Amino acid sequence: MTKPGARFLSLDVFRGLTVCLMIVVNTAGPGAKAYTQLVHAPWFGFTAADVVFPSFLFAVGCSMAFAFSRPVPLDAFLTKVVKRAALIFLLGFLMYWFPFVRQVDGYWGLIPFSGTRVMGVLQRIALCYLLAALAVRWLSPRLLIGLSALLLLGYWAILMALGDPAAPLSKLGNVGTHLDLLLIGRDHLYKKDGGFDPEGLLGTLPATVNVLAGYLAARLLRETPEARKASLRLVLIGAGLVVAALAWSLGFPIAKKLWTGSFVLLTVGIDFLALAMLTLMLEGKSGNAGARFFEVFGLNPLVIYLFSELFVVVLGMIQVAPGVGFYEWVGVHVFQAVAPGALGSLLCAVAYMLVCWLLGYVMYRRGIVVKL
Repeated sequence: MTKPGARFLSLDVFRGLTVCLMIVVNTAGPGAKAYTQLVHAPWFGFTAADVVFPSFLFAVGCSMAFAFSRPVPLDAFLTKVVKRAALIFLLGFLMYWFPFVRQVDGYWGLIPFSGTRVMGVLQRIALCYLLAALAVRWLSPRLLIGLSALLLLGYWAILMALGDPAAPLSKLGNVGTHLDLLLIGRDHLYKKDGGFDPEGLLGTLPATVNVLAGYLAARLLRETPEARKASLRLVLIGAGLVVAALAWSLGFPIAKKLWTGSFVLLTVGIDFLALAMLTLMLEGKSGNAGARFFEVFGLNPLVIYLFSELFVVVLGMIQVAPGVGFYEWVGVHVFQAVAPGALGSLLCAVAYMLVCWLLGYVMYRRGIVVKL
């Protein structure tokens, strides 16, 4: 645990906004369907919810631009990077295994490892961080851009060449699913897509580009002292990437779950534009209440995200009625009573997000930043 030092407020707010939206998307209130834009696109297509996870990866890359700014001996660098990636991966795995025990026929027993998901959100972050860190260590910004293009085009070529000839971009026909079933096994994959895992192994390659893009954006911000000039550059790059994404989507559709190249360009472009706006609004100016609200999330994103995922499980274990957990009961009997439908679902998620914010606020007030 360390005290927070000098930071770019725009990056902390960007990171915090991402965590805030991730919690709202992941914990939609029970009792009604959420707004369409707060639910991931079922396959091809794009919603507001789809930009959240890639933005988290982008924020990881932003942090790397500062964490790796000082020369470090190779052995110390590798130790730090591998250790951090392993810890994040382990936390992700334990998060899916939680609460570790379950009650069957009146008896408590350990949840078997045989049915626990191996890959997931934090696991993908860990792998992308590892690959991006190694690339950043040895490659110049120009070469990182070349590597990003190679990863996106190479991924596209692999999908089209090795997937099922009739449906190489389908959930069960893409080569990434075949690889996951072969190396990980169906029982350890995501349970809701019939054998397809949206955070599978092969998708790590294009997702690493989101991290590299965040690194390059933060370097641009750090090396351009004038906020207005930095924002203009970010806007031009972001707009160009969005246009390129839309053009590429004609041949390689935008799909969050498949993490297609057009999806990467679109989300990176949106992140550049969002960072440009925050830079122009916040850098070189006095802070405000809105910025501080998101900064609370941004200073301890991993801790707050883990808390949000674990605490909602705990609330679900508290039985208010037979088969009805506390979170479900509150969502249905409180928020749906106040605002029926999608609005009630959103208000429930926002209320839960504010509970998570309180944890971050306590850490913020005490000057605590938890780093792995």
